[in-house]
Amino acid sequence: MVTISNYAIRKRKDGTEFISLELTGNVELIQSNNTGKFYASVRKCSIPSTFGKEVAESLLGSKIPGSIVKVLVDPYEFKNPRTGEVMQLQHSYAYQAEGSNEVIGHTRVSQMEMA
Repeated sequence: MVTISNYAIRKRKDGTEFISLELTGNVELIQSNNTGKFYASVRKCSIPSTFGKEVAESLLGSKIPGSIVKVLVDPYEFKNPRTGEVMQLQHSYAYQAEGSNEVIGHTRVSQMEMA
């Protein structure tokens, strides 16, 4: 299950706006490559929607069957806002509906707000 945790108003290339939903996955423990210590993290991604702000607001906290999966993409640079470290990443996150092989919402780490 994933949770609708936020929404954003985005612009298409033609200048029109649409609502994007931010999905948050379950908590997972990840081991640091640098320190070897574990930390808690969640995967996030954004997916497009066809409805307005009022509907998006009413959906906050709703659960959707599926998961957020890691997807390989062309390499890109990401600057960690907390440490200033610049990393070369080649993955993004996307939503995968339960029982489906298709993924939507390829979201680079640099496109998500860091808490």
